[in-house]
Amino acid sequence: MNIREEQSGDVPEIRKVHEEAFGQPQEADIVDKLQRNCNDLLSLVAVTENKIIGHILFSPLEIKSKERTVQGMGLAPMAVLPEYQRQGIGAGLVREGITRLKSQGCPFVIVLGHVEYYPRFGFEPASRYRIQSEWEVPDDAFMILMLNQSEMRGVSGLARYRPEFGSRP
Repeated sequence: MNIREEQSGDVPEIRKVHEEAFGQPQEADIVDKLQRNCNDLLSLVAVTENKIIGHILFSPLEIKSKERTVQGMGLAPMAVLPEYQRQGIGAGLVREGITRLKSQGCPFVIVLGHVEYYPRFGFEPASRYRIQSEWEVPDDAFMILMLNQSEMRGVSGLARYRPEFGSRP
């Protein structure tokens, strides 16, 4: 398996990965909208034998506190074709994305995800830092990974996703 950045010809295969993994088009629609409207994405694919088997997308997200606004990234969505799940492909995509974002100076990554899965990468409940989701979601499922502690010192407030995510997750 190889992990690389998305290329222009990958769009149909990426859509297929999300539709098959989630069994619905909602996540694929969000990816399509973000690909059209946002230039600051980190979009990675997992490839084996010239076939895209997994995809992860990171898009800009901001935390607005009283003193300032800090921009980081939101991890969403991530998908792996059903026949390739539980083989470490998703974990590889998450790790590679985090590594790249950290090297680019991204101060944090937020995810709304499975509480048993994401803590293995260092994610913890965002509420520990007084950071809340714009949506009503379970506290333990809304998580943050601090990549630059000094830049995030004293930052708290509301985390806002891009409008392509709509009013609800």
